[in-house]
Amino acid sequence: METETARSALFARLAEIGRRSAGAATPPELLYDRHGVLVVRVGDVVVKAHQADREHGPAFLGRIRLAGALTGLVVAPLGPPLTVDGRTVTVSPFGEPVDPGRALPWEEGARLLAALHSAGVPAGAPPWGRPARVARLVARLGGGPAEDAVRRAFATLPAWIRGEEDEPPAPAERLIHGDWHLGQMVRVRDGRWRLIDIEDMGRGDPAWDLARPAALYSAGVLPSDEWERFLGAYTAAGGPAVPAQGDPWTSLDIPARSLAIQIAATCVISAGREDRALDGPEQAMIDACTRISAAGDAA
Repeated sequence: METETARSALFARLAEIGRRSAGAATPPELLYDRHGVLVVRVGDVVVKAHQADREHGPAFLGRIRLAGALTGLVVAPLGPPLTVDGRTVTVSPFGEPVDPGRALPWEEGARLLAALHSAGVPAGAPPWGRPARVARLVARLGGGPAEDAVRRAFATLPAWIRGEEDEPPAPAERLIHGDWHLGQMVRVRDGRWRLIDIEDMGRGDPAWDLARPAALYSAGVLPSDEWERFLGAYTAAGGPAVPAQGDPWTSLDIPARSLAIQIAATCVISAGREDRALDGPEQAMIDACTRISAAGDAA
């Protein structure tokens, strides 16, 4: 675990990189410090120390090149990654994040994803970086009723998601973000929205970009009107992840179940680390896991 001294030293290094990149002596601002990620803003740039346990070799360089080619859709790093105290660091233009106190930009996010999914897949685009995360999180679970509920649901997923077989080819590979939620959007200087955080961006099945809101909706955490706004805007924009007509869950079922289990595992791990009970939305995700396993038993 990173010590406070090491974290403070890393913050200072990122702030200095930001001052050099921004060409200004603006005081640094901490934007994010969770899950092994540290993000610092200095003026018009943000400096990000990526998770130490993520792959940042040739595939990550390919994602940076890919992001740079997606003008109008993605905020790309301003240059190749740096190495700072053994950590991979990128510098990117600053954008205003989504304000949870205002109307959420579901339609804007849907249209961004539809445009990304409809873009041509360039030669050499790396494969997306998921869904291995759900298996890693489930492997970290301890014992207890909530943990058991998550594990039973996990057992209903296809073997390739559980890490027991190779991932099959996507029905039609597209460019995807790979870890989309509203926190992966910022508003840039021209007032338009862009995607950020490219660690999982690449070619894959676009249904996985809709998986998180679909999982939250199916668990009762995301209100139905917000889900309908998002899905309606996505299909209206020609998004290819779901059928233009017919049941969207023919495409979304497995991704949504996987993300429900992943979110539930994250909730249990976080609550255990903080020595607290699950809150209402977290318990709703555990309840969703119970329904998933019951449906699997009945199948």
